[in-house]
Amino acid sequence: MNLAAMDPTTYDAQLTAKRIKLEQAFAQFETPSVEVFASEPAHYRMRAEFRVWHEGDDLYYYMFDKVLNDKVRCDQYLPASALINQMMAALIAELKPNHSLRHKLFQVDFLSTLSGEILVSLLYHRQLDDQWRSEAAALKARLSNQFKVNIIGRARKQKIDLDKDFVVESLQVNDKVFHYKQIENSFTQPNAKVAIKMLEWAIDVTQHSQGDLLELYCGNGNFSIALAQNFNRVLATELAKPSVDAAQHNIEVNNIDNLQIIRMSAEEFSDAMAKKRSFRRLEGIDLDSYVCNTIFVDPPRAGIDPATLELVQGYERILYISCNPDTLKDNLQQLNQTHKVTRFALFDQFPYTDHMETGVLLERR
Repeated sequence: MNLAAMDPTTYDAQLTAKRIKLEQAFAQFETPSVEVFASEPAHYRMRAEFRVWHEGDDLYYYMFDKVLNDKVRCDQYLPASALINQMMAALIAELKPNHSLRHKLFQVDFLSTLSGEILVSLLYHRQLDDQWRSEAAALKARLSNQFKVNIIGRARKQKIDLDKDFVVESLQVNDKVFHYKQIENSFTQPNAKVAIKMLEWAIDVTQHSQGDLLELYCGNGNFSIALAQNFNRVLATELAKPSVDAAQHNIEVNNIDNLQIIRMSAEEFSDAMAKKRSFRRLEGIDLDSYVCNTIFVDPPRAGIDPATLELVQGYERILYISCNPDTLKDNLQQLNQTHKVTRFALFDQFPYTDHMETGVLLERR
């Protein structure tokens, strides 16, 4: 993290530089003009993690600055949501005089929402006992006078939930509000306002779709729930059990009746579709009944593996959200042989960094 680069007065120039870099990197694919979706220049991150430094009676958050090659004290943090910044100050004031809560505390993680909930995870280099639980419960009660807060204690092979280990986010997407259960220590989109723009863009590019949608790497159902309105049915896969459980919950609370989640990796699903293997998890699901003309993929940074890439290439339309332009470019070397990029977007999830979240719609040539 380069803390010195986080200057809101330079944000527009940094975003322009990203757009130019992205256009140049993908020029060989003859992409249409890139659609740029900006972030707020400050207080845009819904999650943040800080190390904790103990110095006599003092106690403070810090991050490591790669440019300075040293730790930097963080009493406040410009990228973090206003809610996280408020909680940072309130929490450290509570921790400093409390030996039980600060003893061997080495990290604090925050997960906040636009809807006003915040989850605080306290990480320790010691086992947590009944005294810690009692003090943490009293801390939660005091903080609850000001915040909608939940607290989790973590140590080696130990996790203590005082109430619940998740928050519920509510996102206004076009004329609808979607509710998402977001579990501590599971993936969620860090920049909620840009995440809304991503959902609205995905809905826009899949309007008037025919048939069904297949989604790989669906997480907690973030995209599949919002996209279900554009398709007859949606079949989605996800491997991580906490994310699958959250997705099932989110399907129910959002009253989505045409979405089926399967707990499988993309590689396993590719094998199932190719009839290479049979899976007990697919009992009662007739894959052949789905008429999926569109596939949606939001893979990890490593991109799509070769077998899954061949599967993806078999669909008429491919909606691809990428957190790594380098692996997207590698995958497009193959996909471009059969498909043409017809929409191209830059979502600035991570201002003041080199990271670029990219969206492409590909349609068969």
